[in-house]
Amino acid sequence: MRTALLQSSGRPGSVVENLKVLDEAAGRAAAHGAGLLVTPELFLTGYAIGDGLARLAEPADGEAADAIAETAARHGLAVAYGYPERTSDAAVFNSVQLVAADGTRLANYRKTHLYGPFERAHFTPGERQVVQAELDGLTVGLMICYDVEFPENVRAHALAGTDLLLVPTAQPHPFEFVAESLVPVRAFENQLYVAYVNRVGLEGEFEFVGLSTLAGPDGVARVRAGRAEELLLADADPGFLAASREANPYLADRRPGLYGSLV
Repeated sequence: MRTALLQSSGRPGSVVENLKVLDEAAGRAAAHGAGLLVTPELFLTGYAIGDGLARLAEPADGEAADAIAETAARHGLAVAYGYPERTSDAAVFNSVQLVAADGTRLANYRKTHLYGPFERAHFTPGERQVVQAELDGLTVGLMICYDVEFPENVRAHALAGTDLLLVPTAQPHPFEFVAESLVPVRAFENQLYVAYVNRVGLEGEFEFVGLSTLAGPDGVARVRAGRAEELLLADADPGFLAASREANPYLADRRPGLYGSLV
């Protein structure tokens, strides 16, 4: 499946403008044959906007979700977008929602591992580790930024059959090594594709470093962004994934009986 990675910080604080940016990117991605567009973490609102996160938060079926569903259906491609999710009990989660090419909402994931005092001050942590959906013959999993840095998280997805793991992120300096080194290793050791899609530029106290990538199960980046806004395209090939899993015995050679001390 051709996957488009939208490396952009959009227009922090403006949902209306970010919907326009997403719509334009979806049009370009679809024109290049993409079946899926992935945005960064909290793309809908911006990341470092303080109390604006709670003010702009919406339910998973809110007005912005409807607008994105319409965008997906009009351009004929699935969209995974990061946003602050408000629930009926007024909790706010750092979430990512996957919408199908016909506008159907397929899956919604809430970030389980909040990074630093900023996120812990503004969000409630999610409690569901593995969230998946079927898309164009692939099992697609959802995760957000810091979550991918915990090997247990990605291994849980591998054991649950995830083929393509989508990771909207807001990765700041000086942690470039996560995009450059850790993400390809996660893809290799778990035999899946990882689409890691970052923000860019200065935003509040953060300097987001870009370097978005789609890493394959061989640990090789299929595409790698620089540090500017960019729309990247790369393929998650189910045939290559099957061959790689056949050749690499990591999951088959596990000895779970030895791992009790991990939990």
